[in-house]
Amino acid sequence: MSEKKMDTSLLDKAIQFAVKAHSGVERRGKGFPYIVHPMEAVAIVASITSDQEMLAAAMLHDVVEDTIYTEEDIRKEFGDRIARLVASETDIVIDGKAESESWVERKQYAIDRLAKLDINAKIVSLGDKLSNARAMLNDYEQMGDELWNKFHVSDPKLHKWHYEGLRDSFKGLEGTLAYEEFCEIINKLFKKY
Repeated sequence: MSEKKMDTSLLDKAIQFAVKAHSGVERRGKGFPYIVHPMEAVAIVASITSDQEMLAAAMLHDVVEDTIYTEEDIRKEFGDRIARLVASETDIVIDGKAESESWVERKQYAIDRLAKLDINAKIVSLGDKLSNARAMLNDYEQMGDELWNKFHVSDPKLHKWHYEGLRDSFKGLEGTLAYEEFCEIINKLFKKY
């Protein structure tokens, strides 16, 4: 019995591109290569869809935000749909303000933008946000309240506000295992705040 062959050439190309883009970078304070995070995001997205463009976008979701590559570079290599999906996941920069000063404004913008996105962009975003939430919960279980000092904003109530806003913006993904896990993690992580 032979298995059906799946065309993964687009995802393969995105993996190679992301590995190159994030080469040598450590996931903030984790002690492992950054590329592990987008790989986890892809696995989460793959639990919801097999759409190769969405999987590629999940793999590339931090390339524009965290590397020298631009949205136009993604568009040239991977096309308009993937570039749009990546752009929808890219944090905005507010000129003249430090990350800690603009944190609430940037996170509110991200929550509002996410609420308006189509279901495909929400799925890609959920891959990223669930991966982040898993890492936060793991760190919280090891570090307790010291965890919050690792961030630009150290008030756990603000992080709770942010993640609950994201959860509410993922409307349409209720019933997926990834969404349910995201909600469970939020409840565990922020129950005392």
